[in-house]
Amino acid sequence: MESKIQSGGGGATHSASEMEVDIPAVAAAQPSQPIPNKYGFNLLHLIKTAQAQHGLKHGDYKRYRGYCTARLRRLYKSLKFTHGRGKYVPKPILEATVTSVSAHGSGCQIMGLMIGNITQKRWVKMFLHVVLYSAERAWSSAMEIKQTPNGANSHQRAHLIRRLSKAAKWGDLLERLCSEKADPRTALEAAAYASYMRGNLLLEREANWENALRKFKNARAVYEELGKYGDVENQVLCRQRVEELDPSIRYCLYKMGRSNMKESELLDLSTQEGPGLDLLQGKLEAVMAEARLQQAVSLTELEWLGHKFPVKNEKTRVCILKAQEMEKDLLSPTSNSLVADKKFTFYDKIFMAYQDAKRHIRDDLVTAGGAEDMREDLIGLDKAVSCILLQRTIERNSLLVSLAKNRLRHQQGLSDERTEKPTKPEELVRLYDLLIQNITDLSDLATSGRERRIDESSYAVELAARRLAFQAERCFYLAQSYSAAGKFAEAYVLFHSARGHADSALQSQQQLQVSDKGLVKELRELSEQCRAQSCLVHAWALNKAEKAEEKLQKGVASLSLKHESSRKEDVKYLLDYLDKYEAAISVAGSKEPPRIVQVPPPFTTVPCRPIVLDTALNAIDFPSLEGRLKKEDKKKGFLGKWWGS
Repeated sequence: MESKIQSGGGGATHSASEMEVDIPAVAAAQPSQPIPNKYGFNLLHLIKTAQAQHGLKHGDYKRYRGYCTARLRRLYKSLKFTHGRGKYVPKPILEATVTSVSAHGSGCQIMGLMIGNITQKRWVKMFLHVVLYSAERAWSSAMEIKQTPNGANSHQRAHLIRRLSKAAKWGDLLERLCSEKADPRTALEAAAYASYMRGNLLLEREANWENALRKFKNARAVYEELGKYGDVENQVLCRQRVEELDPSIRYCLYKMGRSNMKESELLDLSTQEGPGLDLLQGKLEAVMAEARLQQAVSLTELEWLGHKFPVKNEKTRVCILKAQEMEKDLLSPTSNSLVADKKFTFYDKIFMAYQDAKRHIRDDLVTAGGAEDMREDLIGLDKAVSCILLQRTIERNSLLVSLAKNRLRHQQGLSDERTEKPTKPEELVRLYDLLIQNITDLSDLATSGRERRIDESSYAVELAARRLAFQAERCFYLAQSYSAAGKFAEAYVLFHSARGHADSALQSQQQLQVSDKGLVKELRELSEQCRAQSCLVHAWALNKAEKAEEKLQKGVASLSLKHESSRKEDVKYLLDYLDKYEAAISVAGSKEPPRIVQVPPPFTTVPCRPIVLDTALNAIDFPSLEGRLKKEDKKKGFLGKWWGS
């Protein structure tokens, strides 16, 4: 059977019969010789290193494809295995081609058999790298098409499948060459690599799920076995490859009907990251969208606080159903084993789903017009969705609070749990501010209707009790921050205030029909902690005041009217003894400073300015000046009598 294989230099193809005829001149001139020690290299390590250093660490397949092209160009030039200057003439890579020795190798054989073997193994290595990077280039080209923003059209999808087919053919060629010319471990890795490429092709074609499953399982078994040996780095790489293959295997089982995976499990598969998992993303999203459309038919209403709101829009149903499926898995008892990052990912997906549902509801409100009954149902549905969204926001922030508390306890030595990121009480104060604001918004939204129902009023009372508990926690950690800053008086007052809030929250919980037992337990522990911390802060404040008083007493007792320099009688400075030879520079390694001149200079006595008191001025009798004053003219005219002048 003829199998077409792409040459390393371009997109042309050639058949196996052409390969047999087109043997390079080097192979014809030099008879093939067996390699005493077969060449071996870590194929997975080589691939992962190249991918991490050239773009795939950030999902840049275009950059990685360019690197593979440049790498192939260098290999062809080093091997002198070009495809012609003018017209492109493809040269196949066969077992005879890999075994042949270059001109440099024949020269080395004259020097000795050992050098010839070394050169021949290097020749084999470079030919195997040509095949490997050709497969990687075809695969990265297909993955680049897969990352099209609006999805690949029919022409692009056909080109994608062609590139994956080329990658699979290069992988098969690599397996065949390594089985003949490489050591058993390298041949095994090449077989796993070929199975992985062939499985990707079958997965994209969606034609033969059983064969695709068999290919992925074969690759997984090889990498799982190779991961048991070698150094730590090799074991980690094999483990990562096994984890990359697991989602593809589970998806094949799902398409074959052998797996009863839920939508949340499919969503979990779609959130996994890795260079080999991008082919699954579009397929998983399509499967989940189809499953939600089938389930959305049964979702006709949304229940919140005992009241049911009809959901008539199909898009709104799909969004609400998507959020509810993730809520079930997030709130189930098995979710306790999930790590925090996974939970936050679930919450982000829930928020996006409810936001999309709100957007569809607002669009329906615009198109409803003057239909009062429809508008009233849509307004109630929007209110219910907004309240549920706020509830999930409070749950997410509460999860952040619990993580921050664990980190703070570990820092204070109250917990053995290891934490990576340190925290401070101020961070918890900020988180409780958010929780108090969320509780206030939820209470206002729940009671914002024109007619307040009984269930809404009771729910508002529950929210008020929880708000008191959050205020007590906030006050407690605010007091801890003041205590850490050394402000013990403020911390003492805040601890007493936090204890009062905790007692009030306990009374509010006891007045409810159904109290939260976990919250009641936390409030009692908080009240005891506030009492203990207030006693500690009081003791620290008294100790600080006593130390301050002792320091002040010692400072007053050490006061003296004499200058400090006068007490240092043995200190001599160079400028004071210029007429004598005295050592003024300190010895090397000594802690004493050099004694050249005193800085700041010492105080010297300065004569005061004389104080002049002019006391003679009080005893001097000055002569009278009345005779020199101008006398007034007593004569007045006729008009002066009337005007008084």
